[in-house]
Amino acid sequence: MRFLIDEDFDNRIFRGLLRAEPLLDIIRVQDTVVSEADDPLILDWVARQRRILFSHDVKQ
Repeated sequence: MRFLIDEDFDNRIFRGLLRAEPLLDIIRVQDTVVSEADDPLILDWVARQRRILFSHDVKQ
């Protein structure tokens, strides 16, 4: 499985996942070409990359 962590996701959880499973295919949106893009563009990119998105967007 391949994962993408969005900008609002807690980086402590991201780092913990990598510590527990160093070979996990997980990246942060900040480290991709869609950094700072609108949600629809990020969702399209996630689908094309065949990744699962982890999000914790609390904005209304």
